[in-house]
Amino acid sequence: MSTTRAMRRLKPDPVPDELLEQLVQAAVWAPSGSNLQQFHYVVVTDRAVMSRLEPLWRRCVDAYLGSAGKATPPNMDEGAYRRMVAAIEYQRDHFAETPALIVPCYRYVQPKGDMEGLRAMRDALGTGALLRLMRSGVFSTVAETSSVYPGVQNLLLAARGLGLGATITVWHLMLEREWKQVLGIPKQVNTFAVIPVGWPVGNFGPVRRRPVPEVMHRDGW
Repeated sequence: MSTTRAMRRLKPDPVPDELLEQLVQAAVWAPSGSNLQQFHYVVVTDRAVMSRLEPLWRRCVDAYLGSAGKATPPNMDEGAYRRMVAAIEYQRDHFAETPALIVPCYRYVQPKGDMEGLRAMRDALGTGALLRLMRSGVFSTVAETSSVYPGVQNLLLAARGLGLGATITVWHLMLEREWKQVLGIPKQVNTFAVIPVGWPVGNFGPVRRRPVPEVMHRDGW
């Protein structure tokens, strides 16, 4: 875990299908809400498909670099941030050579409610809390995302164990409809990341994260 870094510079060498299947297997082992297992993983290795995705990737990266990506994060120095941007630009300019992409998808099925169930929730939560829950939609959103990202982390760790470089990205969501059209993903299915996978050009190294005392709270905030 301490050396599972975002590896954006990838060799064009293909990744064997059996290794890609191992990555998806690791993802499938992760938990999902109510054990519904409504996840799917679209794996792209076809050069023609990759060439259709390349301009979409470029547009998303350029949009990011021209907006939120212009500011150095407070936890990074200028030099480290410039190196990260250079890696992002390298990946953008060599996207068509990416050996494989994995797109985690999920379709959360909202449980069918009945009056008896609503009364049980009202009695347990209170009318005000139940109304806030129903209006916000936060439960459905979190239930869906929490059923996807544990699998994504499993996938990233499995890639590291196999010596493969991988990076979780979400900027495809800026053009999600176009991505789904290229990949034939049904409208009712949501996508949660695009993960380029390949053999890294550089070396794995330690991640740089905030120290535990800065983020750990005991018995409350």
